[in-house]
Amino acid sequence: MSEPEPKKSKVEVIKEASCGLRGSIADELADAATDHVADATTKLLKFHGTYQQDDRDLRTPRRKEGLGKAYSFMVRNRIPGGKITAAQFLGELDIADELGNGTIRITTRQSIQLHGVVKANLWSTIHRINEIKLSTQSACGDVTRNVCCCPAPLRHNGLRDRLQEIADEIAVHVRPKTQAYHEIWIKDPQSGERQQVVGPPDEPEPDPIYGKAYLPRKFKIGLALSDDNCIDVYDNDLGLLGVTNGDELVGFNVLVGGGMGTTPSKKNCFPALAHRLTFVTPDQLLPIITAIILVQRDFGNRADRSQARMKYLIHNLGLAAFKAKVESYLSTAESICGVPDGSLPRPLPAPDPADVTRHDDHMGWHAQGDGKFFLGLPIENGRVKDDGPLQLKTALRKLFTDHVSNARLTAQQNILLCDLEEDQRDTIQQLLAEHGVVTVDQISNARRFSFACPALPTCGLAITESERVLPTVIGAVEAELSSLGLADEQFTIRMTGCPNGCARPYNADIGLVGRSADGKTGEGRYTVFIGGNLLGTRMNKVFKDQVPMSRIVDELRPVLVHFKQHRTAGESLGDFCNRVGVEALLQLDQET
Repeated sequence: MSEPEPKKSKVEVIKEASCGLRGSIADELADAATDHVADATTKLLKFHGTYQQDDRDLRTPRRKEGLGKAYSFMVRNRIPGGKITAAQFLGELDIADELGNGTIRITTRQSIQLHGVVKANLWSTIHRINEIKLSTQSACGDVTRNVCCCPAPLRHNGLRDRLQEIADEIAVHVRPKTQAYHEIWIKDPQSGERQQVVGPPDEPEPDPIYGKAYLPRKFKIGLALSDDNCIDVYDNDLGLLGVTNGDELVGFNVLVGGGMGTTPSKKNCFPALAHRLTFVTPDQLLPIITAIILVQRDFGNRADRSQARMKYLIHNLGLAAFKAKVESYLSTAESICGVPDGSLPRPLPAPDPADVTRHDDHMGWHAQGDGKFFLGLPIENGRVKDDGPLQLKTALRKLFTDHVSNARLTAQQNILLCDLEEDQRDTIQQLLAEHGVVTVDQISNARRFSFACPALPTCGLAITESERVLPTVIGAVEAELSSLGLADEQFTIRMTGCPNGCARPYNADIGLVGRSADGKTGEGRYTVFIGGNLLGTRMNKVFKDQVPMSRIVDELRPVLVHFKQHRTAGESLGDFCNRVGVEALLQLDQET
């Protein structure tokens, strides 16, 4: 008697039947009679870099008028290491103006999102992104997402340039082999026209890494240096922490099983930081990455998507058993990568003692080490738009047209303007001031180290506001810190509109996670977490739950007062909260 087929989620069935992620995407895009696509197609479109959404602000008024949802698409770029030229950035602005909602958003994974793209403009949007030599392939979906890497163009020792080169190599290596993306979004393989004149192949192209069903869930890779964890390396499914000897990159500590998403109603769901697995040399990177992906592909949970991330596989197996499975896949991985069998040691060695020691957001003016400079410019919550006296989009358009040749996007949703001459500084500063754009020395540390996810109105998962209200929350925090003489303190505040953790709230000094909304007023209620750190190496803990947005600062005030009175010399807010403990800090309410 044969064993029963393992259970599969609905998405798994859709992927397997899609013929290499093609499905009916081309046919549905050509159907002008509808403004949205079918549910199965939304699942496949994620692999092509786009999510179908609707404007939730419009749901009630449209319903009253007897109308359906106001559908549109979010389109996300894949930009390894956040590297982008002036022409590409200007191209993104043009596409947003002509085909989107007029704004672009720098993401927490160093890419760009366009919002408000209607179905009739979706093909043109993705097609034009490829024309400016960017891509949206694998920016979403159950594959390796955008590969993150320290963006700073510090060239005094070549370490960061080498990291960027490796990030590019990894991005190419893990890109799906299907030609579906090229067929649908670039051009017809025979006519060169938009409309397809050939059908999909009978079978999808073989993909030695992803197979027929791709991965059980999304997979994130990030590279950092021990003295500069600006990309939150421990938050990734696969983190690569560079180990150096002077100016030499000797290898990487391989970290596995990070991930911020969770479902609070399910006890077996949780956010997690990655575990330290092994150390490899740079020439061993692609085989170890491949082996780890193969283990997740073959053993990750395909029946329950809430349990499908690699962190749950490692939790259920244990790190030692997971490492043994990776070792068992090394020969296959070496074959896929075209390197001799046995190129990696068996068993895999222990990690190097090196670990994260420092964080740098790279804001302000910095010498690059090659005679030029870069300017790290803070972008509140990553949103690039013109809004009253703040003419950010106009300023960046002028900068990239006349003064800046290339830039880097950061994992804090900011931008680095690169390769500037020293005599450009005054001109650039004046242009920014004329357009109401502030530099890092003109904002508080609370605002500098804060960021949020988009949440309402476009994210279908959002429970509360995030991007639209965090500036108000930060304003209240600023006032409280100023009154206590703590304005110079550096700590992270990160807000999300739901527990999925897109703004990495669970290892912040203070995390604010959307929990519910008041049925009458609509005011968001949040879970307040405390005790993470700026280094990104420690999870925080629940401090209070169901806190109305208007009461967040009131609930944090006793903690801040106690911090001021009882901190040790040089102790950060997160370190203080972790040392004292949540239970003791909750007791402060009763004492006051």
